[in-house]
Amino acid sequence: MKKIVAAAVVAGLMGSGAAFAADAPAQALAQSKGCLACHAIDKKVVGPAYKEVAAKYKGDKTAEAKLAEKVQKGGAGVWGQMPMPPQSVTPAEAKTLVAWVLGMK
Repeated sequence: MKKIVAAAVVAGLMGSGAAFAADAPAQALAQSKGCLACHAIDKKVVGPAYKEVAAKYKGDKTAEAKLAEKVQKGGAGVWGQMPMPPQSVTPAEAKTLVAWVLGMK
C-alpha cells in the first residue's frame, strides 16, 4: 500500500511540473493570493502563462524588481489590453512570486 501511495505522490509531483515541486511555498502563496485564477503555468488564462513571462524576461537583470512592482501596483499594455489590477501582497511576497515565475522553464 505504501508503494502505491508513494508512486501516486511522485506521479502527482511530476505532473504538476518541476516548478511546482521545487518551490511548493511559492505555489501555495500564488494560490492563496488568487494568482492562479488569472494565470496558469503553461497556458494563457486571463493573463499570460507564467512560462511565457519567464521566457520574455529571461536575461533581463531588471525584471525581478520591475515585475514585483507591477504585481503590487498593477499594469497594462505588455500582454494585451486586459490590465492586471494591483494585488494585495507585501513587497516580500511580490518578490517571492516573481522569483518563482521567472525561475520557470
